Amino acid sequence: MRRKREAPIWTQPAPGSRKPRFTREQIAEAALAIADHEGFDAVSMRRIADDLGAATMTLYHYVRTKEDLLALMDDTIMAEVLVSDAELAQGWKKAIAAIARKSRDAFRRHPWSLYALRGARFGPNGMRHVEQSLAAVADAPLDEDDKARLLGIVDDFVFGHVMRTQQIWGPSQQADVTINKEVAHFLGELLDSGEFPHLSRVIGVNPSLEGGSRMGRVMTEERTFELGLDAILAIGDRASASAQSATHPPAVSDVDTLPESHARGARPSRAPRTPRAGGVRKK
Repeated sequence: MRRKREAPIWTQPAPGSRKPRFTREQIAEAALAIADHEGFDAVSMRRIADDLGAATMTLYHYVRTKEDLLALMDDTIMAEVLVSDAELAQGWKKAIAAIARKSRDAFRRHPWSLYALRGARFGPNGMRHVEQSLAAVADAPLDEDDKARLLGIVDDFVFGHVMRTQQIWGPSQQADVTINKEVAHFLGELLDSGEFPHLSRVIGVNPSLEGGSRMGRVMTEERTFELGLDAILAIGDRASASAQSATHPPAVSDVDTLPESHARGARPSRAPRTPRAGGVRKK
């Protein structure tokens, strides 16, 4: 028999003493600090209590379950994602870009959260983030479905960029370029085979992974993030243009620019197909 899930912590009043020793926010911040410095697996009520100088059972007066602790941690991170009203008022492109940068920065500070906090209960700051995201695209020249698609694409891009950065640089923000002699010899033989000319050009004749480190730096630098963000927002422009052309047929004043048969309402004959470069026929 499945245990009934308790109500979210947001529906439970905070401890009601006049001067509570701790707040939920303090407990969440302590948990985040442990996860950031020692990894998520190090987070426990006992460990948090030690950092706050409290007895473990004292903290259960504020946070009753692990599910509640995860919800508090997640909502504390979501507070870091929120943007100012001034940033939201810059126009839809700049507003989305501001949210994307804030999201990237927050999750780069807490990359473990992308995995460890999946499934955490939604909190007030999470709701505020969604509201801000919807406000950002409110004036975008897209229908509601395309607005949702655009927000999803931006999220995927931000999370992917954070995960790649973490994969390449790790918590130390220093690329691991060490390589033992056996691996270096193996890579050298592969590169000498001539089968990997492009990889050889990037890594160089000496497979020390310095070339790979340079490539990783380029793939995760600020300019790369901004180029990707610009490309996504340009997709929004193209989606808008496509939707407008589909819903706005040629005006009467444009009829005289069309072929005569089309202007009279006759269906134009289909032109014969012609092969494209490389012999591929246009479909």
